[in-house]
Amino acid sequence: MGKEETPPFAGGGADRGAFAFISRGWREVRDSATADLRLMRARADSVRARADRELEHLLASASALAGPAPPLPPVAAGAPIAEVEFVRRRIQSKIQELRRQYSSRAPDGGWPAGASSLRVDLSGITAIRNAIVAEGAGAEGWRVAPWKGDRAEEGRKEWEVVRMLRSGLKEFERRSLSSDMFAGFRGRGEFVEKFKLSLKSLNKDYWESKEVPPLDLTEILAYLVRQSGPFLDQLGIRRDLCDKLVQMFYSKRNGRLMYHPLSEDGTLAENITEELDLRIARVLESTGYHKDEGFWNDPAQYKISDNRRHVAIVTTASLPWMTGTAINPLFRAAYLARSAKQKVTLVVPWLSKSDQDLVYPNNITFSAPEEQETYIRNWLQERLGFQADFKISFYPGKFSKERRSIIPAGDTSQFISSKEADIAILEEPEHLNWYHHGKRWTDKFNHVIGVVHTNYLEYIKREKNGAIQSFLVKHINNWVTRAYCHKVLRLSAATQDLPRSVVCNVHGVNPKFLNIGEKLAAERKCGQMVFSKGAYFLGKMVWAKGYRELIDLLSKHKKDLEGFKIDVYGNGEDSEAVQTSARKFELSINFFKGKDHADDSLHGYKVFINPSVSDVLCTATSEALAMGKFVVCADHPSNDFFKPFPNCLTYKTSEEFVARVKEAMASEPQPLTPEQRYSLSWEAATERFMEYSELDKVLNNTNGHPGRGGKINKARKIPLLPKLSDVVDGGLAFAHHCLTGNEILRLATGAIPGTRDYDKQQCMDLNLLPPQVQHPVYGW
Repeated sequence: MGKEETPPFAGGGADRGAFAFISRGWREVRDSATADLRLMRARADSVRARADRELEHLLASASALAGPAPPLPPVAAGAPIAEVEFVRRRIQSKIQELRRQYSSRAPDGGWPAGASSLRVDLSGITAIRNAIVAEGAGAEGWRVAPWKGDRAEEGRKEWEVVRMLRSGLKEFERRSLSSDMFAGFRGRGEFVEKFKLSLKSLNKDYWESKEVPPLDLTEILAYLVRQSGPFLDQLGIRRDLCDKLVQMFYSKRNGRLMYHPLSEDGTLAENITEELDLRIARVLESTGYHKDEGFWNDPAQYKISDNRRHVAIVTTASLPWMTGTAINPLFRAAYLARSAKQKVTLVVPWLSKSDQDLVYPNNITFSAPEEQETYIRNWLQERLGFQADFKISFYPGKFSKERRSIIPAGDTSQFISSKEADIAILEEPEHLNWYHHGKRWTDKFNHVIGVVHTNYLEYIKREKNGAIQSFLVKHINNWVTRAYCHKVLRLSAATQDLPRSVVCNVHGVNPKFLNIGEKLAAERKCGQMVFSKGAYFLGKMVWAKGYRELIDLLSKHKKDLEGFKIDVYGNGEDSEAVQTSARKFELSINFFKGKDHADDSLHGYKVFINPSVSDVLCTATSEALAMGKFVVCADHPSNDFFKPFPNCLTYKTSEEFVARVKEAMASEPQPLTPEQRYSLSWEAATERFMEYSELDKVLNNTNGHPGRGGKINKARKIPLLPKLSDVVDGGLAFAHHCLTGNEILRLATGAIPGTRDYDKQQCMDLNLLPPQVQHPVYGW
């Protein structure tokens, strides 16, 4: 409550006045001086009665606490009661004096003569409250409660009741803590605490106060341990142990032990997380800290225009190389572009003429990117039933014979302009970022999704010193995906477990294969014989694609599978070695050059055999199922998506392999149901991709700034808090950028010489400025 001086009312002297209370509901406070005085008296009586009740309750509590004290010497035993009685008499005398002053008002409701000199401030009760709250909140000593009088020289005086109450309680508490003879008398401390808490309850704005206590050391430790969860997980420390540490630290805050139970699944209880985040947020607010972006991130450059977002799909291969990382991203771009919510750009590698001769089959080469783009669009249009409206862009790449893959040259992110840098889908994120020396993807794009296609660890284990190499590559993959991706999708559990990853098949089948399957099913209904051939295998002819497993199985059970023949279609670096090995064991394998799986000559085969255990999700297996064929494959995580299909026959041992082959050769496959056909389609795969990558949530966020996985509490978004995981990710990205900038380190880890920047020929092919012009080096 406050007060202000009002004009003297008619008939009264100049030295007589009245005080009016201000509040939001009093709009006509100056209408009548008499009404003001009556209202002031009513409020004063109410405050006085409430103060009387509070003081009587506190004094009674003090007497009760002093009663059961242990036997003490006569002089000491009466000391607490004597002090309490002394405080009681002093306070009661002041209250009686105030009552006399209030009751001495004139009958007409005005103030008696000389009342102006009394200047009783009814905000004294509020002053008591604020002083006690300041003490309870950890303030230094009892704060001065100012008395707001009419004159400047009297405005800083302290109300006598507050001064007396403060000094009395302070002395009382000091004596109770310092006296050795009263060491066993715990009631004193409880009395003081109860007194403080009771007056705190009068302060409705206590929790909204800007005076927030600083963080305790245990609270800081609890927050650091919780934010260090991903890092500790890499060190092998279990999640439940981290949760127990957080619970232990947080429960000991302010020197008090509190108990918070764990949830049923053993993770940290939700209330601890919310309390800790809210506590950190309040401390940050009290310091004026405010940061909308991530701790290491720059503000996003992309701004939404015409209510459409932009999606850039970056992949590591391109047609006419018939590999999964060339075909599947192409279909993903086409089906994502069907929605009006986003524009799509497919970013594929451009190879120089010498590398094209090594990679592209049937001597297909291109002299300009426009020619390759025309080839890609024509190939896609033959297989789609709609017009695909998306843009194709190229970045420079070089083919590595040792790794049998295309390595980006230069900074791949620079080939997506800042105006289009909204959402990035990195097909094979570890591959794209092994030697990435450029802008951090998560800094340039609002949301970055990685799609893992290849089980690199399985391939590397087959090489010389494979165990050591796979160990290093495993941690490098963890490193780059954590530093450059917000979300990672793994096509199957056959891949390594990466940070922020989920397992989901987000690939579909070329619509052409589904059409072939429907056609063959219709012919079978009419009684026609559609499967006139036996078994076949199709895939790139390298040992890791399953050729080693196939030859081992057939050679081991050559007698059990007597008369069984298989046709193999494929091209690759190990073609000669595979054929030599088959001839060595005198196996009934007929080798043919690689063909498109949709070729008419392959429709008549009934059984597709795929013994590979290095695939993540074999595209050829899904295509064979879509055409209504039998598939004999290993019981492996890469085939989990196919197991529910009745035509998928899996095996665990070589003996089961023989049984499944005989079963497939002796029976007819079942026609696919509409639900099974839809689950294989790209429409269903796109729906799964939108859900598991959280892209649907990002596209619905019209601000262009997706959430970083934080929760919204009562105060504000938790992402405002500086997360240790963001700091770690930023540090990893910075360290990776420094290491990949050193040519010696790049070459030592297997990079192609000169791939930190693109070369002169690639500048000419893509109409690029030389790297030294785009990134000049200034100095002496």
